[in-house]
Amino acid sequence: MRTVVIGGTGHIGTYLVPALVRLGHQVTVLSRGERTPYQSDGAWQQVELVQVDRAAEDAAGTFGQRVAELSPDVVIDLICFTEDSARQLAEAVQGRIQHLLHCGTIWVHGPSMVVPTREDTPRRPFGDYGVQKAAIETYLLGKARRDGLPVTIVHPGHICGPGWTPVNPAGNFDLGVYDKLAQGADVLLPNLGLETLNPVHADDVAGVFLAAIASRSTAIGESFHAVASDAVTLRGYAEAVATRFGQKARLGFLPIGQLQDRLPKPDGQATWDHVLHSPNCSMAKAERLLGFRPRYSAVEAALAGIDWLVDNGKIATT
Repeated sequence: MRTVVIGGTGHIGTYLVPALVRLGHQVTVLSRGERTPYQSDGAWQQVELVQVDRAAEDAAGTFGQRVAELSPDVVIDLICFTEDSARQLAEAVQGRIQHLLHCGTIWVHGPSMVVPTREDTPRRPFGDYGVQKAAIETYLLGKARRDGLPVTIVHPGHICGPGWTPVNPAGNFDLGVYDKLAQGADVLLPNLGLETLNPVHADDVAGVFLAAIASRSTAIGESFHAVASDAVTLRGYAEAVATRFGQKARLGFLPIGQLQDRLPKPDGQATWDHVLHSPNCSMAKAERLLGFRPRYSAVEAALAGIDWLVDNGKIATT
């Protein structure tokens, strides 16, 4: 089976592409060529790597046709962020492929209202990223119903794993939060620290894509969450990280607005976004229709990334 992975050298592709090769797929990866996979794997030697500037080709209206001309059976799109980009690709491959898989985000839901949140729960996305991804899903699933586009949507949570920084217990990406937890220092959390995060190991996200390909007949026309089987509160996350370093978490709490005023603007905005979303998504549909269960819990997924940060000297433990 000839499979094209768009954006295949990032978090998800690091695990997905080698797995596809081992399953016998003939894999072509389209990427900007600006980075290599986060982990080495001999399977990459069997992958055709094609350097492409998607944004430029989308602007020129040529990207979809470029993909179609590769004659793929399966297309996995990991880096589509606008409805226009999705439309160009879908129209180009319509009737020419067996399966199109699109990477969305749990941000399509907006604030959690009832938890665990199912894929069919009414949504109120906010922010450009969540709104655009929701619009893409609406377009693609509508085209599946109307025109038979063989599409599946996968919505990851907060992707974690070796090689990059997971969202921290304060809801942002400041490595200093990990330093403080590792050293037994005071850490401020928003509100009472009871909002939630939905980490997921990149290997489990790849697993949902693979399960959807294997269960094509039940996956087409559907969307699936890709998160851990549990969510974790900010407070519980902080305590788990501190325990990992042999410390007791020393936590303080401030209303989100007051905490934002103390943080650099990017950190404050990230904390606000994560607190307002407080995702806690269900994996029941993926288990029921795809037979998929996540391997990593929320805390295990986050700690996999944190351990890598320690091993690479990015967290000051003393």
